[in-house]
Amino acid sequence: MTLSKSPERHTFQKNNYIKQCEETGKEPDPAIIHMYESWATEPEFENRPEADLEYDLRTTEWILEKVRGDNVYAQNVYAAMCNMRWQKREVLPVLKDEYWSCTWRSSGGIVADMQGKGDYIDWYCSGIKGEKISDVEFNDLSHEDQLQHKEYDSYVGEGTVTQEIEDDFYKLGWVHSEWPEDNV
Repeated sequence: MTLSKSPERHTFQKNNYIKQCEETGKEPDPAIIHMYESWATEPEFENRPEADLEYDLRTTEWILEKVRGDNVYAQNVYAAMCNMRWQKREVLPVLKDEYWSCTWRSSGGIVADMQGKGDYIDWYCSGIKGEKISDVEFNDLSHEDQLQHKEYDSYVGEGTVTQEIEDDFYKLGWVHSEWPEDNV
């Protein structure tokens, strides 16, 4: 199994730090640059739990193909990991009441790794919608912008698990579970 990874992962914060230093006329601190760069070299999955949804997603070719071929599907994967617990459909995780979850930032990074491009910021908060535009405004957009807008309209809110994602994660051996009320 090959682990899908984005070469741009862990670059957003470093690049913004350098840009901010350039804008203020300061020299970037090498220790801060080193810290950002060290994130990309940390060993992945060295001490991973047996039931790890991220590992399953980043090593399963058929789901990687879907994420790489469809930004709406990729965003729906991102949204499904946010504000949601996932449990491996195996006896021990169920008996031990063990779940997998991640932050919105981690979820965005996982999708970037699955696509093999970008960083967490490409997906972070992508389910938060602004106001809809009118038909007149839509018609004034270029064809490319219309396609992008239609794609964006298909994005779902963080914590939403679409039927397709639920079915695909089930095939991977995972079921979702809402957080208990006292954890919300």
